[in-house]
Amino acid sequence: MAGQNKCVFLDRDGVLNEDCPDYLYKLEELEIPEGVTEALQMLKQAGYLLIVITNQAGIAKGLYTADHVYAIHEAMQKVSDNALDDLYFSPYHPAYSGNSLSRKPGSLLIEKAMAKYDIDPDQSWMVGDRDRDMDAGKNVGLKTVHIIPNAEESTGDYTAVNLLEAAKIILER
Repeated sequence: MAGQNKCVFLDRDGVLNEDCPDYLYKLEELEIPEGVTEALQMLKQAGYLLIVITNQAGIAKGLYTADHVYAIHEAMQKVSDNALDDLYFSPYHPAYSGNSLSRKPGSLLIEKAMAKYDIDPDQSWMVGDRDRDMDAGKNVGLKTVHIIPNAEESTGDYTAVNLLEAAKIILER
């Protein structure tokens, strides 16, 4: 039987926070774009679970540890009034630790969350800023919103300039 819960799976870097040219692991570099908190609250009030799915290859490269990822997540929880329900991250990088199904475009982390939270893919979404986010979502039957700042080519079902616009698209469907 299909899952009963609806969920918005969220990529982190470029969606929940400004994407850093290198890797975001220092709290002082965390920049949360305007509208993110409001978007998370809107989705939460509409009954969506909010689960972060993020590739964190900097761990495999030895640049930072899982503790850094959790610290950033805690900071996001503070500003969003604990709107995020869970965090899944892949610490792998193909050049350093080989290929992993947990790394997007693989969908293993999404599948794990779907099983844990009894999530119905037909009512659920993936929001990300890369083609690999769209691919990971589509691999498990999610609708996708591609966050892109301008009208470039997209592999998403929908496009939005930021998370607030993405949330409005989701809530209109």
